[in-house]
Amino acid sequence: MFNIVMVHPEIPHNTGAAGRLALATGAKLHLVKPLGFLIDEKTVKRAGLDYWKDVDLVIWESWEEFYQSVPDKKRMFLLTTKATKAHWGVDYQQGDYLLFGRETRGLAEELIEQHHDTAVKIPMVEGSTRSLNLATAVAIVLYEGMRQVSIQD
Repeated sequence: MFNIVMVHPEIPHNTGAAGRLALATGAKLHLVKPLGFLIDEKTVKRAGLDYWKDVDLVIWESWEEFYQSVPDKKRMFLLTTKATKAHWGVDYQQGDYLLFGRETRGLAEELIEQHHDTAVKIPMVEGSTRSLNLATAVAIVLYEGMRQVSIQD
């Protein structure tokens, strides 16, 4: 099982889509506060997330609390447009953590610098766009990891 980690997500629909991906793939979804929206029963129902109750979900009160819970920091892959290595250049393993930052700013610069050896990007045509939709990025990387793990099994 992979771990999808959304650090300070801002848009509920992206988080909802990531939750659906987690459910469809058997991944665990980690949300690191602060969140840019409420996750309560009323909000979830309004967004049509009838599957939300089935998502393997962990909500962390802070980055520090989440970070301390990760047993092997070398298995944390930070997705950022600032990386040079492509996401398909990683040898993924079950249990890996795939970290995604907030929609407007991505992951913190100091975090990327601290873990530059595990920072990866989704290649895009030069000059085409600043970034991809967050839920789309989650899907691309998660399914690459699943593809690799299924080849190994």
